[in-house]
Amino acid sequence: MAKRFPVEKFMNPDILGEEIVFPTSKRIAKNRFLKSPLSEYVAHYTPNNPATHGLVTNTHVNMYEKWSAGGYGVVITGNVMTDQFHLEGPGNTIIQKELDSPERKSIWSEIASRAKAQGNLILAQLGNAGRQTPNDVNPRPFSSSTVPVSEKNFVLKEFGKPIELTTEQVKTEVIDKFTYAAKYLYEAGFDGIELHGAHGYMIAQFLSKTTNKRTDKYGGSPRNRAQIVVDIYNAIREQVPASTGFIVGIKLNSVEFQNEGLTTNEAEEVARTLDEIGLDFIELSGGTYEELGFVHKKESTKKREAYFAEFAGQIKPVVKNAIIYVTGGFRTVPAMVQSIKDGVTDGIGLGRPATGEFDFPKRILNRTVQSAKYCPFRDDFLTGVLACSLQMAQAGSKPLKDSKDVNDGVMNLTDEETVKEYNDAQKHFLSETATAAKEGKIKYGVIPYKVSGFIGNIYDTKEPEHSNGQIGG
Repeated sequence: MAKRFPVEKFMNPDILGEEIVFPTSKRIAKNRFLKSPLSEYVAHYTPNNPATHGLVTNTHVNMYEKWSAGGYGVVITGNVMTDQFHLEGPGNTIIQKELDSPERKSIWSEIASRAKAQGNLILAQLGNAGRQTPNDVNPRPFSSSTVPVSEKNFVLKEFGKPIELTTEQVKTEVIDKFTYAAKYLYEAGFDGIELHGAHGYMIAQFLSKTTNKRTDKYGGSPRNRAQIVVDIYNAIREQVPASTGFIVGIKLNSVEFQNEGLTTNEAEEVARTLDEIGLDFIELSGGTYEELGFVHKKESTKKREAYFAEFAGQIKPVVKNAIIYVTGGFRTVPAMVQSIKDGVTDGIGLGRPATGEFDFPKRILNRTVQSAKYCPFRDDFLTGVLACSLQMAQAGSKPLKDSKDVNDGVMNLTDEETVKEYNDAQKHFLSETATAAKEGKIKYGVIPYKVSGFIGNIYDTKEPEHSNGQIGG
């Protein structure tokens, strides 16, 4: 039997199965569980070939079909990038006008169909990495200002010096591209989108004093720094009105932990502004590349379990309409239920627990389990990200119809021998990645441990593009 996080006393999970009604779109989520966006890294990375660059693979289609079967009320994809020159990393999916094709549209429509087959809602997270674009993707990325990244937390990534967007470029390079991608996904059959405004990416770079030194309408007060979100939202609603039932939400930092980072009081003001314009939901998280938020900063957060519950508890009272989700740290039913009862959150966002057990919500609501599988990498952010990406690829290696269950092939990190083998595989993968970088090549994808199907490739920046793996569904 798999080792799980300890629970002192059984807690009735029924409140977690209650429906959520989104206030603007009027759409209904069948329960309070949200599969939060996670980095996948299994799209094609072929910058010299627009036909396949950032293209979805079978791995994506299969993994989202399994999350649909796993009992989530809402499933959100990993970071779908709106600009090929501002990726979170090689292997991201991309939706951009310049890369469009009938094949690409067909694949996104297939994901929409299979990812909501069990009555859940399927949303895509839309992003732009801004200054957090890796140097080997773009050495001079756009950002809100020219403040570079301090790279102390990410040994696998280096970042260039950013270029400040002009006021006109904010529209053409950010707002217009988010709007295009949102309409594209609506036409593909998605139920909505989430703007990625957390973790130090482009929108968060506008929201934070650390990175926003602007003096135009997008700089200064928290309200001005949130103007870019207001403009993106209004532009999307011009193309896809609320009457269509298309959901628009945002992921926000409830707090940033670095010097001059977004404070909880500022996050309150931003959340109030975005609630007033009509966003359906706000998913609260925290941290950036410079100060990772996915560890417990205080003893009080350990007791409440969720990393950001303390900050969310201050923000939620000022939000009068939008649904609040809190993501980061939830591992047990008692903590989830108590957060709902205490008014800290309306919904429960699950990230890493969603990759170790694709049917975690279903097991909770069926009263089969009271907590997530134990993860030995809980406080090791890099290893945790790499392990989760691999678990997703393992689940995505074959469709549900060919699997014995939704967790077929997913490594069990509660098994000591599996953890040892995985650590060895990760060490080898990181060594190969470093060697490739020295040779002017980009190694992307997931760690090749007990996985089949498309898992990534090596892109030679000095040679014509190449790709492998089957594309699409």
